[in-house]
Amino acid sequence: MRKTLITPRMEQGLDIICMENDHLRVDVIPALGGKISSVFNKEYKKEFLWHNEKLDLQENRPGDDYDSHFLGGIDELLPNDLPEEIDGTAYPDHGELWTCRLEHAVSENAVSVYGVLPLSGLHYRKTVCLETGTAKIKLTYHIINESGERRRFLWKLHAALRIAPGDRLVTPARQAKVVNLAASRFGDPGEFKWPVIAGVDASVVPEKNGTMDFFYLYDSPAGEMALLSENGKCRFSYLYDQRVFPYQWYFASYGQFRDHYTAILEPASAMPVQVNEAADRGQCSVLEPGESIDTVVTIYAGGNG
Repeated sequence: MRKTLITPRMEQGLDIICMENDHLRVDVIPALGGKISSVFNKEYKKEFLWHNEKLDLQENRPGDDYDSHFLGGIDELLPNDLPEEIDGTAYPDHGELWTCRLEHAVSENAVSVYGVLPLSGLHYRKTVCLETGTAKIKLTYHIINESGERRRFLWKLHAALRIAPGDRLVTPARQAKVVNLAASRFGDPGEFKWPVIAGVDASVVPEKNGTMDFFYLYDSPAGEMALLSENGKCRFSYLYDQRVFPYQWYFASYGQFRDHYTAILEPASAMPVQVNEAADRGQCSVLEPGESIDTVVTIYAGGNG
């Protein structure tokens, strides 16, 4: 089995680090908050990640609105989603990380991206490693609060995936809620048992029909969230520690959102979307000065067998 081959290249003035083994080819962009822009499975000749073909690759600026600059791929939201003042600090749309130019370091078989988020003072570090002999990507995280003050925040994974009719979200979550009426095919029935809402199995991707879904998913016995594709032959999944990510969000646009056709898997540390409201409910991440989060997330992108 071949060890990971790591090759740098440059596109549109941005460094891209390509990691490759016998199973996967993965691209990481440090200047875009450590975005993973490609997860390509060689056996199935399949790119799992969705890309916005209407946008060119470009560096984002702090304060940019996310929707207008939504390139796709795998982002992470930290320390918030909606623009919000938290503990006296005003944070921009979809947080700081996605517009943060991170430093990077390459070792024999891994790539690390790291840096301090200027508003929150959170030091973020992610190490990406392809597991030998498998279609798995190991993400090792260390986030430490260097601000000198308590930080309450949302940390959310955000994988935008290619979809086709009949693809299916797989999650052990038992309960769900609609996030907002503007992003719902079904209105707002309140809490419901996942996945059936208004007599429809919401886990199944429909045709591109000009609608969208946005759900909170919770009450899950395991930290896993996956999408089955290619008539159930392929699987993209997150495996993670529920103590860090106790909730799941699922956003899917079937054409309503800017004509995009994509589903986004979002293991999350907070619910609901406003961090202040989540904090009042005791449902968000909290780090005191000097405290840290250390965790591992595994992405699997291969056959469903």
